[in-house]
Amino acid sequence: MMQQYLSIKAEHPDVLLFYRMGDFYELFYDDARKAAQLLDISLTKRGQSAGSPIPMAGVPYHAVEGYLAKLVQLGESVAICEQVGDPALSKGPVERKVLRIVTPGTISDEALLNERQDNLIAALYHDGQQFGLAVLDITSGRFTLNQFPAEETLQAELQRLDPAELLYPDGFAFLHNLGQRRGLRRRPEWEFELGTARKLLCQQFGTRDLIGFGVEQANCGLAAAGCLMQYVKDTQRTQLPHIRSIGQEQTDQMVILDAATRRNLELTVNLAGGQDNTLAAVLDGTATAMGSRLLKRWIHQPIRQPEALRLRQQAIGELLESQGFDSLPPLLKQVGDMERILARLALRSARPRDLLRLRLAFEALPLLQTELAQANGEALQRLRQAIGEFPALCDLLQRAIIDNPPVVLRDGGVIANGYDAQLDELRDLANGATAYLEQLEVRERQRTGINTLKVDYNKVHGFYIDVTRANAHLVPAHYVRRQTLKNNERYIIPELKEYEDKVLTAQSRALALEKQLYEQLLDQLLPHLAELQRCAGAVAELDVLSNLAERAASFNYCRPELVSDNQIQIDNGRHPVVEQVMSDPFIANPVQLSSERRMLIVTGPNMGGKSTYMRQTALIVLMAYMGSYVPADSARIGPIDRIFTRIGASDDLASGRSTFMVEMTETANILHNATRHSLVLMDEIGRGTSTYDGLSLAWACAEALADKIRAFTLFATHYFELTQLPSRLPGLANVHLDAVEHEDGIAFMHAVQEGAASRSYGLQVAALAGVPRDVIARARQKLLELENQPQARGAVQPAAPAPATSTPPEHPLLAQLRHLQPDELSPRQALSLLYELKQQLS
Repeated sequence: MMQQYLSIKAEHPDVLLFYRMGDFYELFYDDARKAAQLLDISLTKRGQSAGSPIPMAGVPYHAVEGYLAKLVQLGESVAICEQVGDPALSKGPVERKVLRIVTPGTISDEALLNERQDNLIAALYHDGQQFGLAVLDITSGRFTLNQFPAEETLQAELQRLDPAELLYPDGFAFLHNLGQRRGLRRRPEWEFELGTARKLLCQQFGTRDLIGFGVEQANCGLAAAGCLMQYVKDTQRTQLPHIRSIGQEQTDQMVILDAATRRNLELTVNLAGGQDNTLAAVLDGTATAMGSRLLKRWIHQPIRQPEALRLRQQAIGELLESQGFDSLPPLLKQVGDMERILARLALRSARPRDLLRLRLAFEALPLLQTELAQANGEALQRLRQAIGEFPALCDLLQRAIIDNPPVVLRDGGVIANGYDAQLDELRDLANGATAYLEQLEVRERQRTGINTLKVDYNKVHGFYIDVTRANAHLVPAHYVRRQTLKNNERYIIPELKEYEDKVLTAQSRALALEKQLYEQLLDQLLPHLAELQRCAGAVAELDVLSNLAERAASFNYCRPELVSDNQIQIDNGRHPVVEQVMSDPFIANPVQLSSERRMLIVTGPNMGGKSTYMRQTALIVLMAYMGSYVPADSARIGPIDRIFTRIGASDDLASGRSTFMVEMTETANILHNATRHSLVLMDEIGRGTSTYDGLSLAWACAEALADKIRAFTLFATHYFELTQLPSRLPGLANVHLDAVEHEDGIAFMHAVQEGAASRSYGLQVAALAGVPRDVIARARQKLLELENQPQARGAVQPAAPAPATSTPPEHPLLAQLRHLQPDELSPRQALSLLYELKQQLS
């Protein structure tokens, strides 16, 4: 047995080997030690090798999915080695073979997957000039590749895709870009050979070349795709008919987001690493898991295709008008996760309940067609045609599968009665045992005179006649003892033994026939795989559009107008996430950017809302380029090619980069790659170094963005010297978020107003944070000293003679009233403010 184990393990040295022995999957040697630690299971010993006990650990086969789920979440791969030989015919160990390798990026089992997130496997290659990246979702068959020269793009793509498994070649020179992610797999260089890749992909798609897919010239990406395809074939050990094409992503048709932007905007993952309070969490009310996954792809990949965006907006508008977002979700829920069911069908790993769900989906499609029949818009009509109907397949599954099938096929009872005459006959024979046993029991009681005699059955001992020990002297001579218990004796007679053989043979034959019929059922469904995948994709898109219509109605979103001239005009824009988690009403704010007003210098106190204002602008633009409605009263948005954010920073100690170094790296990326059609958010540039260094850097960056790059920019700063830039350069303007101070307290107004802020209120915010009062008092003294000192030599000289932090000449109450927006105050806020002003005056 151990010789057989070691020979199989030698073929799979880098993965855990689950070796089937009876009702357990066993692991030995280092695999056992590793599994015991990862799975928190017992490490035992069995036999000896070279005089030492062999370490061993195991898991029961019927509970294996839970253990596999834990291992793949940890980035481990597992080879499943099953018994394939017949024990009755085997001499020595039963023949065993690895039937599949479960890896984090190739799992398709429902129990192992997060149903509302894509599970991707990717391969990465570098040919000395550019990167090639191939990505496959085995649960849907989507297969894409991309090529790009920059490391920043690589980081952004890995941030967007977050593959569960990533293949890379030996000697890959850019490992520092891969971080500490799980599921990294080093592959030999020869697996990335271009000629082999072309041949392998053509075999998979059944074509002579790859010209029809538009990837013929993408050599670097094809090398990665070839390695990826070979790896998936090696692990799945079966055909992959649902992977039918490959496409190249066109970055010039997308709004590009770098890794820092995706992180800072908290699209699907928040800054703490969770999924709460993200854009996806707010927008995702989809009825199906496949709709949820598609929505997240739209969020991470906004498009710049005017026609596609127009169709999405048109569909949302029509669903809003007809209130289809109310009637569609129940039908969409009945369709369920058709996409992943079809993947398991293609891999021949579909379980009985998958086919039941597929049947329920087929039953829902005619009702969906009826709901969409009244749609007039081009977008919904296209989806209606793509969804289609499958009455023949629906009828097949209605006849073949029972209404509540067991989870797995192995125990039978999946195929419905009446589907196959031979199966019904075998079942009748097996199920007829109860009536026969009752008749035999009555007859034997009469024959022997033993009134307590029973005829029964169990799986261990088969059929038997049970007699109490007190009546054992009445047992006829032809009874053969089968088992002795404490108070009973169990017997068998030739007639009962003959019937037992007949019934048990019928049961095993029925189970074998049922498995055969199930495989034939899969064979009948597979030829329709392509049209079923189209249907699933259309249903997922309908789900997303219906969901976005519901969000627009529930949250009072407006339809943005995408225009050709350079502008971002947002009236009363709101942050889509913050407004949902606030208990108080959200204060909406405008954004006005155009060719003549390309940069806003945003000033105001900490906690005043500058970061929220900037992020909400980026999120509104991103949502518009998803095709979604947006949180505003109105929005006109011109062409945007990229969104950059430099908001907040933390150190990267693993790479030896300080906080300021991270900040400057992100800033350099923006200055190198932003264009006049980009939206740039810059927050507190230069704060990680000395005041004068930081101010100089911030000044130079603002000048470059405004005068050279001319990108749409929101530039938040506490360097009040920068508020002089609008008087020196055209296309800039000052805006600020104000606060009202009362004694030692401060009230944030959160309303954006034209002009520069007069103060930063840093000491007041520090007091709110709990800094001791004596420290705040000492800080006030030091602030007065610094403000009264003459300006230090070497400082950047602003245009104004004194910094903006000097005391305003007018009365403080007048300054507060001047910046007050009465229409923005709730009655409670107005009354509270009135008391504060009166107290200050007195």
